[in-house]
Amino acid sequence: MLTRLLTALFLLSVTQAGLAHAGGQNGPRVLMMGDSLFAMHKLAGGSVGTRLRAALDAHLVDNSVGGARFLYRLPISGALGLNIAKQYRRGDWDWVVLGGGGNDLWLGCGCNRCERKMDQMISEDGRRGVIPGLASRARHDGAQVLLVGYMRTPGNGSPIEHCADEGDMLDARLARLAGLDGGVHFLSLADMVPHGDLSYHAMDRIHPSFKGSRAIAHRIARLIAAESGAPVVSRGAGGAD
Repeated sequence: MLTRLLTALFLLSVTQAGLAHAGGQNGPRVLMMGDSLFAMHKLAGGSVGTRLRAALDAHLVDNSVGGARFLYRLPISGALGLNIAKQYRRGDWDWVVLGGGGNDLWLGCGCNRCERKMDQMISEDGRRGVIPGLASRARHDGAQVLLVGYMRTPGNGSPIEHCADEGDMLDARLARLAGLDGGVHFLSLADMVPHGDLSYHAMDRIHPSFKGSRAIAHRIARLIAAESGAPVVSRGAGGAD
């Protein structure tokens, strides 16, 4: 019970930190949702959201939480962000940037016989599941949606090396979803990490390093700028290195 309480309090503090640092007023209004792909380095000031906020001078709220899943059923910790769907907040967003799925595949089914969980997240045709539902909700509220794909391992001793096929499948389904609506966009990270290059990952070879987070932010910033005309005001993308 104490462990659950401490976890809930920690998640609440991280969520409040994201809300408290909304950032600039001149750039686009952005809501970020997802797992540790975005949340990594948040407290150190080097997360994807921190760098994206600086790159676009965005009014950005980052509700991502490490360990979050799309398929998460515990009510209290889920409401505090471990359920990615519950990270959504209605608002005057220009963009909703959505990542995640890795924890569902690795922790949820061990990247083995994951067809059922994959279908629950997003069907083969991209039309059904938790992710299309979230995209539809954000689109209904007036935002464009950016689906960020699966970050590949460096191909050198990662504990999730065997998840590559599932990552490819998830990306393909996200791309199909994006093809159904001109206001939904897919950003692939498949070519971001050169084979054998460990510099884009943290020591665990799962999560992004500071460099990796910066590279992801740059890609997101370029796509948003291209689609909406928002200038990239800081190519350094802020934050610690």
